[in-house]
Amino acid sequence: MNETITSRDNEKVKHACRLRDEEARRTAEGLFFAEGPKLCLELSAACRCTACFATQRALDRTPELAKFDSVTWPVADHVADKLSSTKNSQQVFCLFKLPHPGPEALAGARRILALERVQDPGNVGTLIRSAAAFGFDAVLLDRGCASPFSPRTLRASMGAAARIPVVVTRNLPGELTALRQRGVTCLATALRGAVPLDTVGREFAGGLCVVIGSEGQGLTDAAIDACDQAVKIPMTDRAESLNAAVAGSVLLWHFRGC
Repeated sequence: MNETITSRDNEKVKHACRLRDEEARRTAEGLFFAEGPKLCLELSAACRCTACFATQRALDRTPELAKFDSVTWPVADHVADKLSSTKNSQQVFCLFKLPHPGPEALAGARRILALERVQDPGNVGTLIRSAAAFGFDAVLLDRGCASPFSPRTLRASMGAAARIPVVVTRNLPGELTALRQRGVTCLATALRGAVPLDTVGREFAGGLCVVIGSEGQGLTDAAIDACDQAVKIPMTDRAESLNAAVAGSVLLWHFRGC
């Protein structure tokens, strides 16, 4: 373990804060920032930790953090307050190497969640967590989505982004077309030409891709056109719509085990 950091202007602390706040820096350096003992320990099962900052109180309370000893810098409470991205500091902060799933992540996947322009980090994180919970094999995001490794998305996904491959694409309609060409059925959540969810079968010999659109505008026409069918969730007239995380989670639960 290294010496305790007592200055908020320490270069390692400032570097961690920049990774916390700047998506471009995370991408350039291949690192991401995570906060909280439970989340950091979950992520360490799949991602390599390059630095850990923690108060002595947190280290004493969570002995499992000893696995990070070689890269751990104890920090004073006021330094932990600077590192925290939440109102109440969780006193443990780690930097991890970004996972880089290759083309095989989609090539071998039978059940895929695809998101287009889902910009709220809480919705993206929740959907990644639901995809992992209901046995999906991969998540496909277009570049208009919130980053899967931003602090807010990570908190919502509870580390699921490290347990299920998350692939980012510049051309979601093109990826959907490629999936269909290898026999994957792509279902768009949209009203245009949609059939009720409970009328859709549950047998997909070549695999299934569930496609969810943005919170305000839904899927683009190009994404809908690249899919086999649009589906909608039957609802009462007491609600106009469901948000992306709820609608997507309902669909993922419905198609679990398909």
